[in-house]
Amino acid sequence: MKSAPFTLSTPVNLEEALASFREGGMYYKLIAGSQSLGPMLNLRLSQPDNLISLRNLPDLREVTDVGDSIFIGAAITHAEIEDKKILDPSRGLMASVAANIAYRAVRNFGTIGGSLAHADPASDWVNLMQLLDAKFLIVGPNGKREVTSNDFMQAAFTTCLKEDEILLGVKIRKLSGQAKFAYFKFCRKVGEFAEAIGGVVIDPELGIKRAIIGATAGTPFLIKNIDAVISGQTNAMNEALIEAGCNDDYEYQMHKTALERALTQATL
Repeated sequence: MKSAPFTLSTPVNLEEALASFREGGMYYKLIAGSQSLGPMLNLRLSQPDNLISLRNLPDLREVTDVGDSIFIGAAITHAEIEDKKILDPSRGLMASVAANIAYRAVRNFGTIGGSLAHADPASDWVNLMQLLDAKFLIVGPNGKREVTSNDFMQAAFTTCLKEDEILLGVKIRKLSGQAKFAYFKFCRKVGEFAEAIGGVVIDPELGIKRAIIGATAGTPFLIKNIDAVISGQTNAMNEALIEAGCNDDYEYQMHKTALERALTQATL
């Protein structure tokens, strides 16, 4: 199929992009790399009157050292992260995850911000931002606001972004040299979205212990009883998986194995 007819706006700066929202009577969609929205347009699952391209906005291409964190603009591509062309607060974790997103052609165009705003529960960036406790910087007609990783994604394909707001990027705390981490996912074949994801970050210097169960039916599940899970307590692991919504036997075993493998890699 081909997309329904639409117009394309190509603002040259953030002010023009925000002004585009004020044109009344039209249904808008924002587009960055088009790797998620493009297929939806062709299948007519989304039929906007106008697309607003954000790909080349300078404000969304910034990568800045802000002291204890790195700000990564929403229009940075997966490939740029994979190739380590930007500052990396995760000491290599983000680059390794980016290298296993879809295929190189997709990574050349797909953007971190587009993936996060799309909010597919199986998306790597959705899950990794929860694992790294990222902060999301959003801009709209009333100025900028910052939200936590817990508050940004509200449900599958649903975020806290309002219709007239744009995701500027994410701010991620720098991990220390003592940090250990792992990210493991199951895919039916290379390049597809994950069926199950397990992620772990342990940084003794910063006092960070986080683990997630990802690619569930909803938002990434941040494990609460982390010390018990890391120490291998079976009851704690079972409780976490059930709370994450892994009730089907197949799904339970798949997510359990993904988490166990991530825990093993991170604690070696």
